[in-house]
Amino acid sequence: MSERAAPFFCPYCGDEDLRPNEEGHGAWECRACNRAFRLKFLGLLASGLTARRDTGTGAPAADPDDGGDEAI
Repeated sequence: MSERAAPFFCPYCGDEDLRPNEEGHGAWECRACNRAFRLKFLGLLASGLTARRDTGTGAPAADPDDGGDEAI
């Protein structure tokens, strides 16, 4: 099993000088702004998965009959 990925930058200041924090799994500290933070994966979202699969962009699929011109 591979190791978990480390964050590339601080979510507060954007600096890349991050070190693991002694608080445990997922805890990191930024030496540039002196902040400590924890990363935690919450899970996959079920909503919106079908729309992204249909178009590949996350946007709803366009109606093929809709030419964009409206009859007035």
